[in-house]
Amino acid sequence: MGKTKDDKQAYFDKLLSLMQEYPTIFIVEVTNVASQQMHQIRLALRGKGIVLMGKNTMVRRAIRGALAENPQYERLLQQIKGNIGFVFTKGDLKEVRDIITSNKVAAPARAGAISPNEVVIPAGNTGMEPGKTSFFQALGIPTKIARGTIEIVAPHTVLTPGTKVGSSEAMLLNMLNISPFTYGMTVSQIFDQGNLFTPDVLDVGEDVLIERFMSGIKSIAAISLALNYPTIASITHSLVNSYKNLLAVSIATDYTFEGSAQIKERLENPEAFAAAAPAAAASGGDAAAAAPAAEEKAEEAEESDDDMGFGLFD
Repeated sequence: MGKTKDDKQAYFDKLLSLMQEYPTIFIVEVTNVASQQMHQIRLALRGKGIVLMGKNTMVRRAIRGALAENPQYERLLQQIKGNIGFVFTKGDLKEVRDIITSNKVAAPARAGAISPNEVVIPAGNTGMEPGKTSFFQALGIPTKIARGTIEIVAPHTVLTPGTKVGSSEAMLLNMLNISPFTYGMTVSQIFDQGNLFTPDVLDVGEDVLIERFMSGIKSIAAISLALNYPTIASITHSLVNSYKNLLAVSIATDYTFEGSAQIKERLENPEAFAAAAPAAAASGGDAAAAAPAAEEKAEEAEESDDDMGFGLFD
Protein backbone atom coordinates (compact mmCIF):
# COMPACT_ATOMS: atom_id res chain seq x y z
CA MET A 1 0.00 0.00 0.00
CA GLY A 2 1.39 3.41 -0.98
CA LYS A 3 2.10 6.21 1.45
CA THR A 4 -0.63 8.75 2.13
CA LYS A 5 -0.14 12.46 1.60
CA ASP A 6 0.35 13.00 5.33
CA ASP A 7 2.98 10.24 5.49
CA LYS A 8 4.90 11.79 2.61
CA GLN A 9 4.79 15.22 4.18
CA ALA A 10 6.01 13.77 7.49
CA TYR A 11 8.92 12.13 5.65
CA PHE A 12 9.77 15.39 3.87
CA ASP A 13 9.75 17.29 7.16
CA LYS A 14 11.95 14.68 8.87
CA LEU A 15 14.47 14.60 6.02
CA LEU A 16 14.77 18.38 5.81
CA SER A 17 15.03 18.80 9.58
CA LEU A 18 17.85 16.23 9.74
CA MET A 19 19.66 17.94 6.86
CA GLN A 20 19.49 21.27 8.68
CA GLU A 21 20.45 19.86 12.08
CA TYR A 22 23.36 17.63 11.09
CA PRO A 23 26.36 19.11 9.24
CA THR A 24 27.51 15.81 7.70
CA ILE A 25 25.64 13.25 5.62
CA PHE A 26 27.05 9.86 4.62
CA ILE A 27 25.55 8.63 1.35
CA VAL A 28 25.55 4.85 1.74
CA GLU A 29 24.98 1.92 -0.61
CA VAL A 30 22.61 -0.68 0.87
CA THR A 31 22.50 -3.28 -1.90
CA ASN A 32 22.05 -6.82 -0.49
CA VAL A 33 21.79 -5.47 3.09
CA ALA A 34 19.10 -7.42 4.96
CA SER A 35 16.67 -5.85 7.43
CA GLN A 36 18.30 -7.59 10.41
CA GLN A 37 21.70 -6.30 9.36
CA MET A 38 20.26 -2.81 8.96
CA HIS A 39 18.86 -3.06 12.50
CA GLN A 40 22.30 -3.98 13.86
CA ILE A 41 23.88 -1.00 12.09
CA ARG A 42 21.28 1.33 13.57
CA LEU A 43 22.05 0.00 17.06
CA ALA A 44 25.81 0.42 16.53
CA LEU A 45 25.27 4.04 15.42
CA ARG A 46 23.01 4.94 18.33
CA GLY A 47 24.17 8.25 19.80
CA LYS A 48 26.60 8.82 16.91
CA GLY A 49 24.41 8.89 13.81
CA ILE A 50 20.90 8.51 12.42
CA VAL A 51 20.06 6.24 9.49
CA LEU A 52 17.29 7.34 7.15
CA MET A 53 16.11 5.39 4.13
CA GLY A 54 13.51 6.32 1.53
CA LYS A 55 12.50 6.13 -2.09
CA ASN A 56 14.71 8.13 -4.41
CA THR A 57 11.72 9.95 -5.92
CA MET A 58 10.62 11.20 -2.50
CA VAL A 59 14.16 12.20 -1.53
CA ARG A 60 14.64 14.15 -4.76
CA ARG A 61 11.31 15.93 -4.32
CA ALA A 62 12.18 16.93 -0.76
CA ILE A 63 15.62 18.23 -1.72
CA ARG A 64 14.31 20.15 -4.73
CA GLY A 65 11.85 21.89 -2.43
CA ALA A 66 14.74 23.12 -0.29
CA LEU A 67 17.07 24.27 -3.10
CA ALA A 68 15.81 27.85 -3.02
CA GLU A 69 17.03 28.36 0.54
CA ASN A 70 19.91 25.87 0.38
CA PRO A 71 21.47 25.86 -3.12
CA GLN A 72 24.37 23.70 -1.86
CA TYR A 73 21.94 20.74 -1.80
CA GLU A 74 22.24 20.63 -5.60
CA ARG A 75 25.45 18.59 -5.20
CA LEU A 76 23.64 16.16 -2.94
CA LEU A 77 20.77 15.84 -5.39
CA GLN A 78 23.12 14.49 -8.06
CA GLN A 79 24.01 11.51 -5.82
CA ILE A 80 20.43 10.24 -5.40
CA LYS A 81 20.61 7.20 -7.65
CA GLY A 82 20.63 3.47 -7.08
CA ASN A 83 19.93 1.72 -3.81
CA ILE A 84 21.14 4.38 -1.36
CA GLY A 85 20.37 5.82 2.04
CA PHE A 86 21.58 8.54 4.41
CA VAL A 87 23.47 8.52 7.69
CA PHE A 88 23.36 11.87 9.50
CA THR A 89 26.05 12.60 12.08
CA LYS A 90 27.78 15.24 14.17
CA GLY A 91 30.53 12.93 15.36
CA ASP A 92 34.01 12.02 14.19
CA LEU A 93 33.71 11.16 10.51
CA LYS A 94 36.33 8.41 10.46
CA GLU A 95 34.81 6.71 13.51
CA VAL A 96 31.31 6.82 12.05
CA ARG A 97 32.59 5.54 8.69
CA ASP A 98 34.25 2.57 10.39
CA ILE A 99 31.04 1.71 12.26
CA ILE A 100 29.04 1.83 9.03
CA THR A 101 31.40 -0.42 7.08
CA SER A 102 32.36 -2.86 9.85
CA ASN A 103 29.07 -4.77 9.85
CA LYS A 104 29.62 -7.42 7.19
CA VAL A 105 27.67 -10.63 6.64
CA ALA A 106 28.95 -13.66 4.69
CA ALA A 107 26.67 -14.70 1.85
CA PRO A 108 26.64 -17.63 -0.61
CA ALA A 109 27.10 -17.14 -4.32
CA ARG A 110 23.85 -16.75 -6.22
CA ALA A 111 23.43 -17.27 -9.95
CA GLY A 112 23.14 -13.94 -11.75
CA ALA A 113 24.84 -11.90 -9.02
CA ILE A 114 27.92 -9.79 -9.77
CA SER A 115 31.03 -10.94 -7.93
CA PRO A 116 32.47 -8.12 -5.79
CA ASN A 117 35.78 -9.91 -5.23
CA GLU A 118 37.97 -12.73 -6.48
CA VAL A 119 36.89 -16.24 -5.49
CA VAL A 120 39.49 -19.01 -5.37
CA ILE A 121 38.74 -22.66 -4.61
CA PRO A 122 41.69 -24.04 -2.61
CA ALA A 123 43.43 -27.30 -3.36
CA GLY A 124 42.60 -30.31 -1.21
CA ASN A 125 40.10 -33.08 -0.65
CA THR A 126 36.49 -32.03 -1.13
CA GLY A 127 34.89 -35.09 0.48
CA MET A 128 32.56 -35.36 -2.53
CA GLU A 129 31.86 -38.62 -4.34
CA PRO A 130 33.37 -39.26 -7.81
CA GLY A 131 29.96 -38.94 -9.49
CA LYS A 132 30.10 -35.16 -9.11
CA THR A 133 33.30 -34.78 -11.13
CA SER A 134 31.32 -33.20 -13.98
CA PHE A 135 30.83 -29.99 -11.97
CA PHE A 136 34.59 -29.55 -11.74
CA GLN A 137 35.16 -30.48 -15.38
CA ALA A 138 32.60 -27.89 -16.54
CA LEU A 139 34.60 -25.18 -14.78
CA GLY A 140 38.00 -26.49 -15.88
CA ILE A 141 39.12 -27.35 -12.34
CA PRO A 142 41.80 -30.08 -12.28
CA THR A 143 40.87 -32.96 -9.97
CA LYS A 144 41.78 -36.54 -9.15
CA ILE A 145 40.14 -39.36 -7.26
CA ALA A 146 41.82 -40.12 -3.95
CA ARG A 147 40.43 -42.69 -1.50
CA GLY A 148 37.04 -42.67 -3.20
CA THR A 149 36.57 -38.89 -3.08
CA ILE A 150 37.30 -35.93 -5.37
CA GLU A 151 40.46 -34.02 -4.62
CA ILE A 152 41.30 -30.65 -6.20
CA VAL A 153 44.86 -30.76 -7.50
CA ALA A 154 45.66 -27.01 -7.48
CA PRO A 155 43.93 -23.77 -6.42
CA HIS A 156 41.58 -22.46 -9.08
CA THR A 157 40.07 -19.00 -9.56
CA VAL A 158 36.35 -19.39 -10.14
CA LEU A 159 35.26 -15.74 -10.15
CA THR A 160 36.97 -12.39 -10.63
CA PRO A 161 35.66 -8.98 -9.51
CA GLY A 162 32.88 -7.69 -11.74
CA THR A 163 32.04 -11.05 -13.37
CA LYS A 164 28.57 -12.55 -13.33
CA VAL A 165 28.05 -15.68 -11.23
CA GLY A 166 26.89 -18.59 -13.38
CA SER A 167 24.66 -21.43 -12.25
CA SER A 168 27.56 -23.93 -12.31
CA GLU A 169 29.79 -21.71 -10.15
CA ALA A 170 26.98 -21.05 -7.69
CA MET A 171 26.07 -24.73 -7.38
CA LEU A 172 29.68 -25.85 -6.94
CA LEU A 173 30.47 -23.23 -4.29
CA ASN A 174 27.33 -24.14 -2.37
CA MET A 175 28.23 -27.84 -2.50
CA LEU A 176 31.65 -26.97 -1.09
CA ASN A 177 30.00 -24.86 1.65
CA ILE A 178 31.91 -21.79 0.50
CA SER A 179 30.25 -18.41 1.12
CA PRO A 180 32.62 -16.21 -0.88
CA PHE A 181 30.84 -12.87 -0.64
CA THR A 182 30.35 -10.42 2.20
CA TYR A 183 27.65 -7.80 2.08
CA GLY A 184 27.20 -4.69 4.14
CA MET A 185 26.55 -0.98 4.04
CA THR A 186 29.24 0.93 2.16
CA VAL A 187 29.92 4.67 1.94
CA SER A 188 29.91 6.09 -1.58
CA GLN A 189 30.11 9.84 -0.86
CA ILE A 190 30.26 12.24 2.11
CA PHE A 191 28.39 15.55 2.08
CA ASP A 192 29.90 17.88 4.67
CA GLN A 193 28.71 21.50 4.99
CA GLY A 194 28.12 21.85 1.27
CA ASN A 195 31.26 19.97 0.19
CA LEU A 196 31.11 16.54 -1.43
CA PHE A 197 34.05 14.11 -1.27
CA THR A 198 34.84 10.39 -1.36
CA PRO A 199 35.41 8.41 1.86
CA ASP A 200 39.09 7.70 1.10
CA VAL A 201 39.81 11.33 2.04
CA LEU A 202 39.29 10.29 5.67
CA ASP A 203 42.34 8.04 5.45
CA VAL A 204 44.69 10.94 4.70
CA GLY A 205 46.96 11.40 7.74
CA GLU A 206 48.00 14.62 9.42
CA ASP A 207 51.58 14.28 8.14
CA VAL A 208 50.33 14.30 4.53
CA LEU A 209 48.17 17.37 5.19
CA ILE A 210 51.08 19.20 6.81
CA GLU A 211 53.40 18.27 3.93
CA ARG A 212 50.94 19.56 1.32
CA PHE A 213 50.28 22.70 3.35
CA MET A 214 53.99 23.47 3.61
CA SER A 215 54.43 22.80 -0.11
CA GLY A 216 51.71 25.35 -0.83
CA ILE A 217 53.36 27.94 1.43
CA LYS A 218 56.70 27.41 -0.33
CA SER A 219 55.04 27.90 -3.71
CA ILE A 220 53.37 31.13 -2.56
CA ALA A 221 56.68 32.41 -1.16
CA ALA A 222 58.53 31.61 -4.40
CA ILE A 223 55.91 33.37 -6.55
CA SER A 224 55.86 36.40 -4.23
CA LEU A 225 59.65 36.72 -4.37
CA ALA A 226 59.67 36.39 -8.15
CA LEU A 227 57.02 39.11 -8.50
CA ASN A 228 58.61 41.27 -5.79
CA TYR A 229 55.22 41.34 -4.07
CA PRO A 230 55.45 40.95 -0.27
CA THR A 231 53.19 38.43 1.47
CA ILE A 232 53.17 36.77 4.89
CA ALA A 233 54.81 33.69 3.36
CA SER A 234 57.64 35.66 1.72
CA ILE A 235 58.30 38.51 4.14
CA THR A 236 60.92 36.61 6.17
CA HIS A 237 62.82 35.73 2.98
CA SER A 238 62.64 39.34 1.84
CA LEU A 239 64.05 40.57 5.16
CA VAL A 240 66.93 38.06 5.04
CA ASN A 241 67.76 38.97 1.43
CA SER A 242 67.69 42.69 2.28
CA TYR A 243 70.01 42.11 5.24
CA LYS A 244 72.43 40.23 2.97
CA ASN A 245 72.42 43.15 0.55
CA LEU A 246 73.09 45.57 3.42
CA LEU A 247 76.06 43.45 4.56
CA ALA A 248 77.41 43.43 1.01
CA VAL A 249 77.18 47.24 0.80
CA SER A 250 78.91 47.61 4.19
CA ILE A 251 81.77 45.33 3.16
CA ALA A 252 82.24 47.17 -0.13
CA THR A 253 82.29 50.64 1.53
CA ASP A 254 83.64 52.31 4.64
CA TYR A 255 80.23 52.22 6.32
CA THR A 256 80.16 49.86 9.32
CA PHE A 257 77.36 48.87 11.65
CA GLU A 258 77.13 46.36 14.48
CA GLY A 259 76.17 43.41 12.29
CA SER A 260 78.97 43.92 9.76
CA ALA A 261 81.82 44.77 12.17
CA GLN A 262 82.79 41.15 12.88
CA ILE A 263 82.65 40.18 9.22
CA LYS A 264 84.94 43.08 8.30
CA GLU A 265 87.34 42.12 11.08
CA ARG A 266 87.55 38.56 9.75
CA LEU A 267 88.23 39.80 6.25
CA GLU A 268 90.94 42.29 7.41
CA ASN A 269 92.75 39.86 9.75
CA PRO A 270 92.04 36.28 8.59
CA GLU A 271 95.33 34.93 10.12
CA ALA A 272 94.15 35.62 13.68
CA PHE A 273 90.95 33.68 13.23
CA ALA A 274 92.78 30.84 11.43
CA ALA A 275 95.17 30.48 14.40
CA ALA A 276 92.30 30.53 16.91
CA ALA A 277 90.54 27.58 15.25
CA PRO A 278 93.28 24.91 15.94
CA ALA A 279 93.59 26.11 19.54
CA ALA A 280 89.89 25.63 20.10
CA ALA A 281 90.04 22.17 18.52
CA ALA A 282 92.99 21.22 20.76
CA SER A 283 91.22 22.33 23.91
CA GLY A 284 88.26 20.25 22.85
CA GLY A 285 90.51 17.24 22.30
CA ASP A 286 92.07 17.61 25.76
CA ALA A 287 88.64 17.68 27.34
CA ALA A 288 87.65 14.54 25.44
CA ALA A 289 90.84 12.76 26.56
CA ALA A 290 90.30 13.84 30.15
CA ALA A 291 86.87 12.25 30.27
CA PRO A 292 88.04 8.60 29.80
CA ALA A 293 90.81 9.20 32.34
CA ALA A 294 88.29 10.41 34.88
CA GLU A 295 86.12 7.35 34.19
CA GLU A 296 89.12 5.00 34.75
CA LYS A 297 89.89 6.66 38.10
CA ALA A 298 86.28 6.31 39.13
CA GLU A 299 86.31 2.59 38.24
CA GLU A 300 89.51 2.05 40.26
CA ALA A 301 87.95 3.78 43.25
CA GLU A 302 84.85 1.57 43.00
CA GLU A 303 87.00 -1.61 42.81
CA SER A 304 89.02 -0.62 45.88
CA ASP A 305 85.83 0.07 47.80
CA ASP A 306 84.47 -3.35 46.88
CA ASP A 307 87.63 -5.15 48.09
CA MET A 308 87.39 -3.53 51.54
CA GLY A 309 91.04 -4.49 52.21
CA PHE A 310 90.50 -8.27 52.00
CA GLY A 311 91.97 -10.72 49.55
CA LEU A 312 90.11 -13.55 47.84
CA PHE A 313 91.30 -16.25 50.27
CA ASP A 314 91.43 -14.16 53.48
